[in-house]
Amino acid sequence: MKSEMNSIPVFVAAAESVSFSQAAEKLHVSRSAVAKTVSRLEERLGVTLFNRTTRSQSLTDEGSLYYEFCRRALNEIKLAEDILEGGKLQASGKLRVSVPVLLGHFCISPLLSALAKEHHGLELEISFSDRQVDLPEEGFDLAVRIGALADSSSLVARKLASHTMVFCASPDYILEAGEPASPAELKQHAAVAYIHSGRILKWRVKNENNEITEFIPPARLKMDDMQAVKDIAVAGGGIAWLPYWLVREQLISGSLTEILKDQSSGSWPVYAVWPRTPHLSLKVRLAVDKLISELPAMMATVKAQI
Repeated sequence: MKSEMNSIPVFVAAAESVSFSQAAEKLHVSRSAVAKTVSRLEERLGVTLFNRTTRSQSLTDEGSLYYEFCRRALNEIKLAEDILEGGKLQASGKLRVSVPVLLGHFCISPLLSALAKEHHGLELEISFSDRQVDLPEEGFDLAVRIGALADSSSLVARKLASHTMVFCASPDYILEAGEPASPAELKQHAAVAYIHSGRILKWRVKNENNEITEFIPPARLKMDDMQAVKDIAVAGGGIAWLPYWLVREQLISGSLTEILKDQSSGSWPVYAVWPRTPHLSLKVRLAVDKLISELPAMMATVKAQI
């Protein structure tokens, strides 16, 4: 078994060299030692790994397949040795993450940036887009998504937190227009609406019978950017229906006031998704663990924090 394991680094060196002689120089052994090791490996596997001529050598199809697995195995072994030598789990390499624009800006980016600070070998690349990316096709290691997920056998998902909504308005607006006491009174107030994909996002409320109803807010001001909706609401433009995580600082400072606390009925799951692989990489596992442990508190309702 020991000799079989020892043959793998020799085979990889030969596969990555133009000749057995060059591989021998890298390994500080004789050319005949490399050739004999490869021959014994081919005999054990029952396949030809190299096409050999007097002037060149190249991998066969079987050799290319075997090389990919051997290279991966040696990389994993090297990573494990580095982790043990460092005395703690240290992620390394590039981590490409796709996140929704505002949620990514306010919540995801700070957490993953802190993770990169903890792991000096980690290279973090975050793409901010509300478009649902194709992770394998576009080379992403991880994505954060809001709402129900489509069935996919090629992706793995973990729930991170809940995306909840709040009705809010500025104190000046409430002083001038009054505070609605029921969902029905919302239609009598100025609204600042959010437009998504060309359509106004319907507001969801619970009525007196605790039933959920939806309606299009009577908005004269409409924005396709939630940050802009928040800014207009802070400036006294009307009532807005926005995520807690987006307005929590304004609710704490008092520049926005929550209204109809028990009538808002917007809540959607937030997931981390990543391509299904036989072994989850350390960098992805640590990123998901970071989000699971710290994201819920960042997205929680203000009333749960005071």
